[in-house]
Amino acid sequence: MAKTIKITLTKSVIGATPAQRKVVAALGLRKMHRSVELPDTPVTRGAVKKAEHLLTVTE
Repeated sequence: MAKTIKITLTKSVIGATPAQRKVVAALGLRKMHRSVELPDTPVTRGAVKKAEHLLTVTE
């Protein structure tokens, strides 16, 4: 089974830039304190890096 990471939206996107809002939406996060499990790939890690101050990542 492939490795996955759990990503949780912990801060609001209200003050975020439009690009950061799009990244959060592309990760599948719509509301605060909701989580998604995504494969641990360089693409996913790069998206998390763009908005890391809004997210919490669990291995």
